[in-house]
Amino acid sequence: MEFAPFDSRHYETRPVADGYREWSETYDAAMGPELDLALAAALSEDDLAWPEIRAACDLACGTGRIGAWLKARGVATVDGADVTPEMLRRAEEKGVYRKLACADMTATPFPGGAYDLITSVLAVEHVSDLGAFYREASRLAKPVDARFIVVGYHPHFLLRGIPTHFRNASGENVAIENHVHLFRDHFRAARAHGWAPATLDESVVDEAWVARSPRWERHFMRPASFLILWRRARRDSASHP
Repeated sequence: MEFAPFDSRHYETRPVADGYREWSETYDAAMGPELDLALAAALSEDDLAWPEIRAACDLACGTGRIGAWLKARGVATVDGADVTPEMLRRAEEKGVYRKLACADMTATPFPGGAYDLITSVLAVEHVSDLGAFYREASRLAKPVDARFIVVGYHPHFLLRGIPTHFRNASGENVAIENHVHLFRDHFRAARAHGWAPATLDESVVDEAWVARSPRWERHFMRPASFLILWRRARRDSASHP
């Protein structure tokens, strides 16, 4: 669904590449762990057998925060793709990627069937076509035992009219183009491309979160982001919407 009918803040809205180009210099400083890394860190050894994950592909890798997280967990090879050159330069500075490509995450130049793990963190809300998103992840994944971590901005926030946004150098709030995907949309698109759900988790703004970031108090006890861990399903078990 388009976000515009739900927009309650009416910030000036940038296309994805333009928005993240402007945000790239302050992105790492602005991002705490609550929206993404805290959810990923909660995955168990049963969810992700880290010693078995040799190669990962980080879709919409941004400044490389997730690439660094993967390397810290012993993933030997991490490749990344992003549409914003300025974000890629930040990622390259971290020195954690084997290859970086300036490409849309639904159509990367990386080889098919090459990765044990695919990740996409705080980016799927910018995708209009979920089918293309899950199809590309399926193409990249190894045919057996591959995993796909999707962390997204919670549809609850978007339906309340709050877009992905940041404060620019002039102190103005700027939004980045969003699309609203319900969980049913994710499940239909993912299963159609051979992914089976393994874990679903959600971040909720709690007292500890507010203590670290008081500006979140207005969202107390509301879900802010989600994580879905997918496993590569057998071809004959994938269903279609």
